[in-house]
Amino acid sequence: MNCYVSLPFLLGLAQLCPCHTDMTNSKMHEMRQPLQSHMRAKRTWVWHNFFVQEELTVPEQPVGRLRSNLDKGDASLIYLLSGDGAGSIFIIDNRTGDITAIKKLDREEKAYYKLRAQVLNVNTGKPVEPESEFVIKVLDINDNKPQFLDGPYETRIPEMSPEGTSVIQVTATDNDDPSYGNNARLIYTLLQGRPYFTVEPTTGILRISSQMDREAKDQYLVVVQATDMLGLPGGLSGTTTVTINLSDVNDNRPIFQLGLYHMNVSESAPVGTSIGIIMAEDSDIGENAKMNYSIEDGSHIFDIITNNETQEGIVVLKKKLDYEQQRQYSVRAKVTNSFIDEYFPKDENSGQTTIIKIRVEDADEPPVFSHLEYLMEVAEETPFGSYVGSVFARDPDVTNSPIRYSVVGCSLFSIDDNGTIVITERLDREMAAWYNLTVTATEENNLQQVSEAQVYVHVLNVNDHAPEFFQYYETYVCEKANPGEVVFYLQTFAIFIFDLCDLFFSFTLL
Repeated sequence: MNCYVSLPFLLGLAQLCPCHTDMTNSKMHEMRQPLQSHMRAKRTWVWHNFFVQEELTVPEQPVGRLRSNLDKGDASLIYLLSGDGAGSIFIIDNRTGDITAIKKLDREEKAYYKLRAQVLNVNTGKPVEPESEFVIKVLDINDNKPQFLDGPYETRIPEMSPEGTSVIQVTATDNDDPSYGNNARLIYTLLQGRPYFTVEPTTGILRISSQMDREAKDQYLVVVQATDMLGLPGGLSGTTTVTINLSDVNDNRPIFQLGLYHMNVSESAPVGTSIGIIMAEDSDIGENAKMNYSIEDGSHIFDIITNNETQEGIVVLKKKLDYEQQRQYSVRAKVTNSFIDEYFPKDENSGQTTIIKIRVEDADEPPVFSHLEYLMEVAEETPFGSYVGSVFARDPDVTNSPIRYSVVGCSLFSIDDNGTIVITERLDREMAAWYNLTVTATEENNLQQVSEAQVYVHVLNVNDHAPEFFQYYETYVCEKANPGEVVFYLQTFAIFIFDLCDLFFSFTLL
């Protein structure tokens, strides 16, 4: 047993020394005087406080002596002991009044014992002193190490928290006597966790000593030790762990995976076509990693839609393209965080940009007419092969394929490879005044590329008919009829003449 464990025992023995049988009568008288002032007049017991050290393994441990000042040392008196542990833990020498502990004691189990003392005359068996109660205190030794009853601990703090931020308080308990020496006085230290954490020695409050980045490391394991005896040599210690998780703050901006993206799109692609995908990365998590994409230069031809599930930017077509007009576009795309908090660097709130190069691919497009509709006029009775009008179509592609023309569904007109329309039969306005022609233009290099245009032909009237009566009329007149008298009424008839080539018809009154 080391000197620190023996110290309380020595102190207890020092307190018991005045009751030792070697004490002189004068000294006993001096010790008795202050006690007698608190006793009843007949009480003549002589003792001081009794102490016994816990955990001693010696067979018998002297506790102290009960003594009556009526005891002349002639063996005429006997001492009796009753109460807590009398006979099982504590025994008394009936003749001398010496009390001895015969079992090892544990202060944490029972800190004191209340006993009663009685002194009897051997010859008469009657008490010579009133029965008196006294206490035997169990002296503490440092036999309990500190324990963290609430450990292990786990907590969460935001990353990049400033130095000095309180993380958590850990508390250890020591079952030793806090009122006796330093057995239960604790000091906290860190066994693991530096340089990011410190612990206050007397409170157990864990604090941040260096800023931490979740993206570099998101969890720390700290080991805290509590040592009694104020950390002096011979003290006992216990440990606990604190798991510290770092929660995310928005301290990272999104960054494009590439500084330049290349994409292709056909000029025939319809509006809304997805052209390609751009992607930025954000080291943060959760809402702090959500992004928005946009076109920075305000392009009216392209747009970017943010996919909230994948956090990708989808480049889409907003307007039809023409390869022959512009073959390449360069747009600047921008990405920003959807949520910005106080940790986000102020000079980076504008987000990051990247360049998208979009190449327009040529598509084999059908011929394009100079007009969607044509209006032409031709006089009736014009000879076969007479000129009616002309149409024009071109191949918008770079290949500039030659064009073939044809008239669909009407044999009264024909068209040559120059787009010139002529009549193939004489036209009679009285039979049809209008013709609606469908003219097609076909590329010679690709017969699948065909376009149509509508041609409306108006047949002009010429004076090619003499008046005719519908029938032969025969009438009679009286021989004595007067001049100017009505002889007969001629009736008019409606003649309907239908168009032979299309939906138009003429109506003529004669």
